[in-house]
Amino acid sequence: MGKYLKKNSKKKDSLIETAYDHNVPIFCPAFTDSSAGFGLVIHQEKNPEKHMTIDSIREFRELTEIKIQSKGSGLFMIGGGVPKNFVQDTVICAELLGKEVEMHKYAVQITVADSRDGACSSSTLKEASSWGKVDITKEQMVFAEATSVLPLIASDAYHRGDWKNRTRKNFSKIFK
Repeated sequence: MGKYLKKNSKKKDSLIETAYDHNVPIFCPAFTDSSAGFGLVIHQEKNPEKHMTIDSIREFRELTEIKIQSKGSGLFMIGGGVPKNFVQDTVICAELLGKEVEMHKYAVQITVADSRDGACSSSTLKEASSWGKVDITKEQMVFAEATSVLPLIASDAYHRGDWKNRTRKNFSKIFK
């Protein structure tokens, strides 16, 4: 990222803008389950002829298509809930569409939740394997507060430099 900023001498203030500039789609399956979702309801009510809407079914279809077209996939999840299930379920959805796909080859989940009381979306990654979603040979539950460990993980990944030799994906243009 540092080289990109220097090369173009344009500071990026937004993760959303950076993702857009690099053709990285952002999926937000539970957006309506927030104060922003309430704001969209008000927006649609006040603008019945011209308003923004979110199509979560299309998002699920698009994410499933990314899974179908990918040679291999892995998951890096912060927290749980709807986003965790949304991305894991692409394997099941692809199979229901008659496509043969492998389970996600690896998965890391950072969470403070515990499955004993129904938190952690009621399941660990080992349980996700029983549903055919995640291969447990390379899974890791990280029981920690994300803001304390995510910077360490991101820093390690950046400094290893493996990303420099990878071919850039263009998943945001998958249906064009």
